[in-house]
Amino acid sequence: MASRLAPDVAALVRLSAAVGLQRPPRIAERLAEADAVTASTEVEEAILQSYLFIGFPGALNALRQWREVRPDLAPSDEGFDPEGWATRGELACRTVYGRAYEGLRDNVSALHPDVDRWMLTEGYGKVIGRPGLALERRELCIVALLAVQNAPRQLHSHLRGALHAGASAEEVEAALHLALAEAESVEVATPPELREQAADVWTRVRARFERRESTRSGEG
Repeated sequence: MASRLAPDVAALVRLSAAVGLQRPPRIAERLAEADAVTASTEVEEAILQSYLFIGFPGALNALRQWREVRPDLAPSDEGFDPEGWATRGELACRTVYGRAYEGLRDNVSALHPDVDRWMLTEGYGKVIGRPGLALERRELCIVALLAVQNAPRQLHSHLRGALHAGASAEEVEAALHLALAEAESVEVATPPELREQAADVWTRVRARFERRESTRSGEG
């Protein structure tokens, strides 16, 4: 399954899973692996975006370990631009959610309108829409971050998001398998449950995606 991903993408996915698991020794191993085959900018971006899913403490700890490998910051032209983030965030979020975008906005607004604004500006604009790592790769890394946590709703969204961003079904499935293998290798408390839950979510996402693709092919 891992052969479906290019070596640099596989390294980013394994690193993201390790960061999601928050096991410092394994993060150190995966940072060394990623540093050998992946651009520093992409490694940095994969770690930076993790704070959306594991919080600042986990992301800061991973960044601290990364600085031990690469003390110098990766170049970045990002500044403080809330208006630009909102525009960029809408584009990224529409890409990830596709036809479900409007429903997502309505659902999140119903929970709290401020969270809807934060999601668009902070989550998708300031972070996920950043340059330095293609959206397709970002989504595969997010799949890995979520697969090792008990977050089936979010995993469902980002499995679809990876497909919408341009990853093939085989690449998404490979990323999912790599992440679950990472969880099992560090003896997560309930890897069978994680694997069963993730497999069920992916089965539903892939079936729907393939039905839609088949319909489009028939229309063409």
